Amino acid sequence: MKKILFVVGSLRQGSFNHQMAELAEKALEGKANVTYLDYFDVPLFSQDLEAVVPASVAKAREAVQAADAIWIFSPVYNFAMPGTVKNLLDWLSRSLDPSNPAAESAIHDKVTTVSLVANGGHEQAADQYRALLPFIRTNLLDQFTTSNVNDSAWADGQFVPTQDVKDALTNQVDALLKELA
Repeated sequence: MKKILFVVGSLRQGSFNHQMAELAEKALEGKANVTYLDYFDVPLFSQDLEAVVPASVAKAREAVQAADAIWIFSPVYNFAMPGTVKNLLDWLSRSLDPSNPAAESAIHDKVTTVSLVANGGHEQAADQYRALLPFIRTNLLDQFTTSNVNDSAWADGQFVPTQDVKDALTNQVDALLKELA
């Protein structure tokens, strides 16, 4: 069974993007093994830290290398991808061989896809992912699911996707599984 690693771009407990990830996980049940990347303690990228890779970065790299695909569930901050995700991708895209910057990275050739839950800026953030993920040598499955946050979620914390969003997520799951077949 294929292994799919979920990266939730919001570090907030119970975030709307984590709730979207849980919907995708249910859709993948029995079809793929899903794990979530814990990257809360990955430091801000600095070449000064690369000589001795921080343990949290090594752990994240190992999780990515063990996966067949990476699925990012991303909020949109100021019409952009969150800094936490960009920082993680910076670390993951660095060569595993410090003496050869062009060598393979942990995320090299991984199938990647993205879903975004936010109230605006979806296209701008999606465009950033569409530019960055191929640049860092991933195989982008460019079938994104985007959703606004339902009004009641701001009061009760419960993300409720529309039927169109549920259908798009199901299509994204199917496309990802087909890509991995």
